[in-house]
Amino acid sequence: METSLHRDLKKLYAGEDAQTEVVLGGYRIDAVSGGRLIEIQHGSLSAIRDKIRALVAGHQVLVVKPIVARKLLIKQSGPEGRVLSRRLSPKRGKLLDIFDELIYFTRVFPHPRLTIEIVLVEVEEWRYPGHGRRRRWRRNDQVVADQKLVTVGESLQLRQAADLMQLIPGKLPGEFHTGHLAELAGIRRHEAQRVAYCLRKMQAVEQIGKQGNALVYRLPTRATRRRRKPDAA
Repeated sequence: METSLHRDLKKLYAGEDAQTEVVLGGYRIDAVSGGRLIEIQHGSLSAIRDKIRALVAGHQVLVVKPIVARKLLIKQSGPEGRVLSRRLSPKRGKLLDIFDELIYFTRVFPHPRLTIEIVLVEVEEWRYPGHGRRRRWRRNDQVVADQKLVTVGESLQLRQAADLMQLIPGKLPGEFHTGHLAELAGIRRHEAQRVAYCLRKMQAVEQIGKQGNALVYRLPTRATRRRRKPDAA
């Protein structure tokens, strides 16, 4: 079932005059506007990887990936029931979190007909107890009834590999490893390794050697960029 969040973002990015829920090449497209296909993907990018790879072969595609920066949890007594409590979730999303999803898109992006827009959103998440379906090992099983858009915040468009570097706060040294990346971004080393993997596979950086057990990277030179071709696999 379509959430209010998905519906509102679709309206925001597609506009009032767009065609929605269009079937094209065996795929259902959220919206088509001005000849561009628009997909709103709140779930994992892995779920639409093959779909997007097929669509960009002949169409301009915009993938909108919302990241929840702030969430208000609203607990109800039941479906359409009274509100029992409201509290803010301690989890805070940030633009850098997109690398948790881009790890599934390393053979899709970059592509000359693909744009990925990351957008930070604040949402209300409406829940009620899952009576009758509660599992023994989960004492507080909750059913998410809906997610509603409250506000739209910062956004960033990714069109080419170099755009990925805008997600890294501050400036990396000319040659760096994941320790530098973790310190600069304020993340753990294993998270920095995930970021570095995406940057390397998407050709935003190149691996040039090792320093002890750590792989060393640098930004690709212009000559290297000219030699490289999109991954055909």
